[in-house]
Amino acid sequence: MNYVRLQNGVKMPQEGFGVFQIADAEQCEKAVMEALSAGYRLIDTAAAYMNEEAVGRAIKKSGIPREEIFVTTKLWIQDAGYENAKKAFQNSLDHLGLDYIDLYLIHQPMSDYYGAWRAMEELYDAGKIRAIGVCNFYPERLTDLCMNARIAPMINQVECHPFFQQKAALENMKELGVQIEAWGPLAEGQKDIFHNPVLTEIGKKYGKTVAQVILRWHIQRGVVVIPKSVHKNRIEENLDIWDFELTHEDMDVIGQMDLGHSEIIDHFSAATAKWLNSYKIHK
Repeated sequence: MNYVRLQNGVKMPQEGFGVFQIADAEQCEKAVMEALSAGYRLIDTAAAYMNEEAVGRAIKKSGIPREEIFVTTKLWIQDAGYENAKKAFQNSLDHLGLDYIDLYLIHQPMSDYYGAWRAMEELYDAGKIRAIGVCNFYPERLTDLCMNARIAPMINQVECHPFFQQKAALENMKELGVQIEAWGPLAEGQKDIFHNPVLTEIGKKYGKTVAQVILRWHIQRGVVVIPKSVHKNRIEENLDIWDFELTHEDMDVIGQMDLGHSEIIDHFSAATAKWLNSYKIHK
């Protein structure tokens, strides 16, 4: 496993396990248990995924010392604002059954995220959170927060995969000292990516699958990845990416696959903002 070091010195695994869209509690708990057994030590969840309790049970049952597992969860839009964020953080802590969170992220750059950020800064100061960051902050929002916050974000988790490579955003994050983390690192299977002929040919050279090639591509770009699967063989396969290295030519070929925009979600549309703000995770 490779590790990245965040701007505050915290060490974070470069590959982890995501649990987005694993709504069934039993299935989620089983998948996290299998991921931990396979060797993953970064688990990424969110209040909006409605599975923090299942993740917490799996961590407890694993028997792995708490300090060896890097746990991420996220603050939903509904809980933005200073007081709301403090309550939501405690709820996540209780759901997970933990004493602290390794990484706490603002899930979307919407509503009163500045108020939420001030609360997160205080929780960080108090040692309740080891690192704080954001999700889905495009360059102008990320730059603005970095320039105005007392503590700058340490992570920005954004959509990133061969079809949407976030080249400009990646450069902006490097300039700001913010670590990029990819959600949807395998493009959520869109555009039949697992049968893509270019990626398939590259994989044949190394005896690796398309998924392994993509994940290795991310790693070599310095991106943290959190692939998701509920299948034990794929959970293990996704972690088997540390025994080969893509050539500069391979990296350049994959670089040419970039469409330059998302085909999963349009964060710049009014309809998306309305939809995200209308999604409630509690009364």
